Amino acid sequence: LPPRSSLFPFTTLFRSKQWYQRRVRATYKTSESKREEFRKYLEKEGVLDSLTKILVCLYEEPEKPINALDFLKQHLHGGSPESNDVETLRLELQELRTKHEAVVSENEALKAKLQEYETPAEEKEAES
Repeated sequence: LPPRSSLFPFTTLFRSKQWYQRRVRATYKTSESKREEFRKYLEKEGVLDSLTKILVCLYEEPEKPINALDFLKQHLHGGSPESNDVETLRLELQELRTKHEAVVSENEALKAKLQEYETPAEEKEAES
């Protein structure tokens, strides 16, 4: 058998450590480049600018909202709905309320009419 060096385990360990460090550095560089690529994407699409503006609005808000996340969601959505949309919905609501009132009135009238028909039938049964 060839003689074994007493340094063999240490050199293997040292080489393994160097290999591990290179692997970690490569992984770190890969993740850093992925982060940078994602950051550039967000910047290109205007996401960073929009978030910054919303956060500045929140910062400058004199009375801070109770729920900051709801504030962000509302401002990300684009704020309040268009006034044309609001007016259309108001008109539709008024129309539906009018229809509802008409249906309720009709229902009451039909109930009264039904009551008229049921009362004579009950009286006839009582007489028999």
